[in-house]
This record gives sequence, C-alpha cells and structure tokens, in this order.
Amino acid sequence: MNKKGYLVLEDGGVFEGERFGADGETLGELVFATGMVGYIETMTDPSYYGQIVLQTFPLIGNYGFIPEDRESGRTVLRGYVVREWCREPSNFRAQGDVDAYLRAQGVPGLSGVDTREITKRIREQGVMNAYITDDLSKVNFEALRSYRVVDAVAAVSEAGTRIFPAEGEERYRVALLDYGTKGHIVKNLQKRGCAVTVLPYDATAAEILSLGLDGLMLSNGPGDPAENTGCVAVLRELLGKLPIFGICLGHQLLAMAAGGRTEKLKYGHRGGNQPVRRLGDGRLFITSQNHGYAVVPESVPEEAGRMSFENVSDGTCEGMEYPGLTAFSVQFHPEACAGPHDAEFLFDEFLAMMEAQRHAQR
Repeated sequence: MNKKGYLVLEDGGVFEGERFGADGETLGELVFATGMVGYIETMTDPSYYGQIVLQTFPLIGNYGFIPEDRESGRTVLRGYVVREWCREPSNFRAQGDVDAYLRAQGVPGLSGVDTREITKRIREQGVMNAYITDDLSKVNFEALRSYRVVDAVAAVSEAGTRIFPAEGEERYRVALLDYGTKGHIVKNLQKRGCAVTVLPYDATAAEILSLGLDGLMLSNGPGDPAENTGCVAVLRELLGKLPIFGICLGHQLLAMAAGGRTEKLKYGHRGGNQPVRRLGDGRLFITSQNHGYAVVPESVPEEAGRMSFENVSDGTCEGMEYPGLTAFSVQFHPEACAGPHDAEFLFDEFLAMMEAQRHAQR
C-alpha cells in the first residue's frame, strides 16, 4: 500500500487518498478534466501551468505513458489527482507508466479519492485552490486561499526560434506565436504543406512581418489572458496585415486586440467531449477544450468581428471571425489528440484564407 496523502481544498474540504508520483507538497488551482482518453496529452499540455488536474474518468494510465504522444517536452502541472491509476498498463507503444513519469517530472500525485464528489464541489462552488500533502498540520490556509497563477505565458513559452519544414512540397510559410503551444498544432500545419517558424511569445510585430509570411498562427496557452498586454499590443499592430488563425489563448488575445475583453468562467471547460454549435448553419461539433476564461462577444466592436461558434452547454463564445481583418479564431482545439477530430477542417480554412490573400496581392 502506498503512503497516505490528502487533498485539502481552500473551502476546508479534506479528501484522504494514497500518494503516487513524486514526493513532497504542492499547491495549485484545482481544475477537472473530463476526457476518457488523452491523459498523456493532458499531462503535457502547457495550458495547465500552475494547476492541479483532477481526472474525472475513474481509471487513468491503462495504456501507459507514450512519449510520442506528448504535447510538449515536459509537464507544468502542479499536481495530478485520480480515482485509480493503472499499475500494469498494456500497450505496445508504452514506455513506462504514469507514476514513473510523474516521479521523473517531480509532480506529486494522489489517487483513491472520491473524484466524483470533488468534481461536484467544483461545479457548485467554482474553481478553487488545493494542496496535496502527507501532513495536514502543514496546510497554511492563508497561503492556500491567496494563491494565483501569474506570469504563465512567460513560464511556458520557449525562447528562441524553431523551424519545422513542411511535409512534402512547401505550399505556405506560417509563423506560430508560442504562448504555450501544443505540438499537434505544428503537425497539423506541416502535413498540409506549411513550413512553420515557431516564435517566442514576446516576438515583435516588426520581427514577425520581416519573415515574409503567408499567415500567422496564435497558439493555446495558460493563465489569465488579461495579463498579456504586450502580446495584445503586438497583435493590434498585425491585424489586417496578414491572415491570422488563433486557438484557445490565441483566440482570447486576438479578441482583446480587436477591442474586446474576457471573463473568468466558474469552472471552465476541460475535456474531449464539449459540444459546440456553428452559428452560420447550426452544425454541431464535439470538441476538445482546456480553458478557464472566455471572450465576451458583445465587447468586441460590431465593425471588427462577430461570434462564429457557441458552447451548447452554457452559450459562451467558442469562436470569432473578423472578415475585414482577415482573421478568425476558436476557443476549442481543432488539433486535439487523441481527438475528437471534428474540427480539423479549420486548418484547411486557414490555408484557403492564405491562398485568397496571395491571389489578392498579385
């Protein structure tokens, strides 16, 4: 039997379980993710910076840990909470289990807790901070309640420029601003003939325009979008100068550059089963999402842009389009792995936008 541990919530709730992963204490914002698969991608998604992730699916790790499925080269989780983790995974691609990976990454985990009850509490009361510990006497409730995720984008964006060639014939040259990007965004562009230059979050507008690009991708990322005033200022300079496609945090920052604002959701949308409706034709898509903030669509000036997708569950904004500025964005993840792949067509729409811009400039 593993060592006993506790998950302590800022509202005073205490849940006893068993430790796995790395030893030690940890403090973070507790959020839940509802995916039945894709735990490797969740564990390596930079958008979870500063957070303790609770998986609602009761068994995690049954296909082990597969390095090729990572979204980034490391994990930024503060902690990981599951009902049960699989000690004997079965998959021909597996190279170890989730316990070994968390140990190697220095991330504390807790299993054997009532994840259903914790999820219900978050849904009723909203996202709250939590602490994983072996000793309840170590809990400092003042520090627990005052914890905030700050400087998140700077913490996860990689310094320097990285270049990824197109698969096959090069059709377009695209820059990707790294606010905490997932690897499958690059892969989706590469397989469509795009050479991708990944730039750090603080690249300037002049640096971006000097590359002679066909288009610009804005990546996902963690934290409060309102913190990123420098990024928003750069996007404001770029709007209308080249085709832009934003995902998740990139969607939020693009809306702010167009004059809008964002708001924090009660408990966010995290998981691979989020229903989204396209407003133009009413078509429904099942999407993967990971965000705690949403664009307030009515805050974007009507002459700049309009909402294009909405969340079926709560009506929040899931996409924006800016026809006069050659830009569009979505809150969900069309590059999602392990899926769903309902919205991959958005990458093709981005390519069509770049092609139309190329013809217009001839």
